[in-house]
Amino acid sequence: MRKTLTAALLAASLLTLAACGNDTDTDPGAAHNEADVTFAQQMIPHHQQAVEMARLAQTRAGDREVQDLAADIEAAQDPEIETMTGWLDSWGEEVAGSDMPGMDHGNMPMGEMHGMMSAEEMADLEAASGAEFDSMFLAMMVAHHEGAIEMAKTEQADGEYTDVIALAEDIEKAQTAEISTMNELLGS
Repeated sequence: MRKTLTAALLAASLLTLAACGNDTDTDPGAAHNEADVTFAQQMIPHHQQAVEMARLAQTRAGDREVQDLAADIEAAQDPEIETMTGWLDSWGEEVAGSDMPGMDHGNMPMGEMHGMMSAEEMADLEAASGAEFDSMFLAMMVAHHEGAIEMAKTEQADGEYTDVIALAEDIEKAQTAEISTMNELLGS
């Protein structure tokens, strides 16, 4: 059931992203606002950290379901990073990343950037393996996803660029479903 739901959400997200990327009727420099820019600039490093966490699961997770979920997360978020990077480039805005001033969130405590893990939390996750890793990964990724959902809701309320709003809607739907799966795996 989980694989079918995750695959369906991933397919819907990729179709939406493909439609966004092939939208020749829309000038990417037009009809966007500061909320759209902020969403993309913040969601890129947020997704990058989720991908980093997901990659750790491939060698450290003890449960195959955790590894599969992590692979699904990586497969969904890598293309979204590319899409958001393209929007920022087309708008003439800085692309978020570790080299962008003010965008290094690695040392921020969890919660200051909507679910981002601190450097210490990431180090603890990297040092764990097996069942300990699985529990840490799932709990951290739930918090991480809750932060992304909060950011997505803000974009939906304040954004202007329809493709960004559509991506925010997809992120909210997909990550809400993944939180449900992670809570099941945690036994919550």
